[in-house]
Amino acid sequence: MSKIALFGAAGAIGQSIAAALGAQGRAYRVVGRNQDSLRKAFGRDPLAEIVGWDPDSPESVIAAARGVDTLVYMVGVNYWQFELHPQLMRKTLEGAIAAGVTRIVLIGTVYPYGRARGNPVREDHPREPHTFKGRMRKEQEDLLLQAHAAGRIQATVLRLPDFYGPGVEASLLHRAAVAAVNGGAADLIGPLDRPHEFVFVPDVGPVVARLAGTPAAFGRIWHLAGAGVTTQEALVAEMERQSGRPLRRRVAGKTLLRLLGLFKPFLREFVEMHYLLTDPLILDDSALQALIGPIRKTPYAEGVRQMLAAVPGRVGRVPVLA
Repeated sequence: MSKIALFGAAGAIGQSIAAALGAQGRAYRVVGRNQDSLRKAFGRDPLAEIVGWDPDSPESVIAAARGVDTLVYMVGVNYWQFELHPQLMRKTLEGAIAAGVTRIVLIGTVYPYGRARGNPVREDHPREPHTFKGRMRKEQEDLLLQAHAAGRIQATVLRLPDFYGPGVEASLLHRAAVAAVNGGAADLIGPLDRPHEFVFVPDVGPVVARLAGTPAAFGRIWHLAGAGVTTQEALVAEMERQSGRPLRRRVAGKTLLRLLGLFKPFLREFVEMHYLLTDPLILDDSALQALIGPIRKTPYAEGVRQMLAAVPGRVGRVPVLA
């Protein structure tokens, strides 16, 4: 089977995809700017080929993509540098095409939609971002889909909601999980009672592996929804139930985010995306399930159990109930 390359593989989604490929016995290439991080994550897997790259060097991009049939793109940038998203996509796309890559899968977000016109949101929802980050993500997608329309490469986008899972520090729920295990306050961004959805990161990899191997998937955008509509409050309550520890919630709303943002760039940049916590945007993935078949979605209670079990410091502190 042709080799697949994971660009930006060191993050949680990349590791989930690598685990799915490894379970199938498929060789894969992991590509990133920090080879030490790649070796730490994948160095023990004989199926993994570790390759560093410099996206500012066309020769480096071509070398990283050479000999690959399918490229899965999940390259991250600092939250305060979203203008880099289309720039990096353009450089990677040109290098991949020059290297002879046939297909590219972009792991996308809900940002390009802007505010939902209604829920659940299907793939034909207008992409009308009202935020800078949404516009940059849309521009990134447009570069890819235009290359597909021009016959230069086969391309598709898999759009995900917010995610969580064991070891996923970028999740909205991570600090609450740490507090549930080790004590202290649960730092959260509110409101907590609005409908929301989360995808469990280990569930993503098998979907990407199937999607990348489905010819009919290319040329359009797909949704992968979470395990149902929930709220942050409900998931924090589940953490309390499983840990047996009541949690003191320390919730930052939009006004407090603005103040905290004076000192923390991430929180400052999150202000414009705060609407996603006040105006629900729930994905409909029925089209994806019609394409690739039933999708395994870990129930939230089980996802929370695995999340708590992975928090450092758990051993000898808090028994996590089933």
